[in-house]
Amino acid sequence: MGTVADVRAVALSLPRTEEHLIRDQVKFRVGRIVYLGFSRDESVLGFAFPKEERDALVASDPDRFLPPRPSDARYNWVQLRMAAFDADELREIVTDAWRMVVPKKVAAAYEAAQYGELPDGPSFAQLRAAAEVFNGYGSVDAGWERWSAATAGAPDLSLPEHREALHRWLNSWGCRLRYPREGEPDLLSAGLASWWQRRGAHLPAVPLSKLTDHQITDLADGYAELAAVPVAGGRSARTLGPTAAAKALYALRPAAVMPWDAAIAVHLHGARDGEAFARHLRCGRAWARAVLAESGLGERELPAAVGRPSVPLAKVLDDYLYVTITAGQTL
Repeated sequence: MGTVADVRAVALSLPRTEEHLIRDQVKFRVGRIVYLGFSRDESVLGFAFPKEERDALVASDPDRFLPPRPSDARYNWVQLRMAAFDADELREIVTDAWRMVVPKKVAAAYEAAQYGELPDGPSFAQLRAAAEVFNGYGSVDAGWERWSAATAGAPDLSLPEHREALHRWLNSWGCRLRYPREGEPDLLSAGLASWWQRRGAHLPAVPLSKLTDHQITDLADGYAELAAVPVAGGRSARTLGPTAAAKALYALRPAAVMPWDAAIAVHLHGARDGEAFARHLRCGRAWARAVLAESGLGERELPAAVGRPSVPLAKVLDDYLYVTITAGQTL
């Protein structure tokens, strides 16, 4: 169980934060904006959170999250029960609440200090230009539409037909994974089933811009395990590999995962391991937040605004990377 001391330690480590005691309640603020506030008995923590997403958060876990008091309902605010959260979870909640109230440059500098400088992302105009180029490549979403239809938009790799559909979709995206001959064991299908049993419940379904650090770690760990899944044995032994693993994760959690190919991974990160994939997702999160702020659009609205209505923002960002890095086009 997390404590008030855990929250205080995180909050006071964040730039521009000050602690105040207001009407016998401990609060943390940046300038005049309060982003954390304890109840008087310190059993409940209120924190900055987008009010348009508040109802969904509370409904998703009503035993842990609480709506704000009526007097706070007009603000970007929600509450949680302290006894239901550990220190790591509180760290992410506190940091995300702080990000909402500081200038973007301050948040970016903090992330750079934590994780190293991230590459600059695309502007809204660059995303629109890249989407126009990408749409010109032909039936770019045909394979995706078949995969979505085969899984009814709810992939579950415990089902053999979904594992087979994923295999076919990966090959439609250039992965060249051999299908087993008659009588051969299907190593890929077995490996995907085993991986899903271990990892499926830990795959976040939130949009890319809303990923927490903990969720990014879960995705990166899942990616590393997925890349090691065997797809062929004997003298031609082979694993799924880093490109197919990233694309498979995107297929399973398209709103959350910005995929990569070898050219993108090496160009941006110099590696294709789990640590590099975590950095890739942090890049995607920062880029998504920046372009959403620039455009004033929601994460579901932006793809249509740039000409890619059938895919999520994570794929729009990947389209940009493919056009500018893999295809080497200047926008």
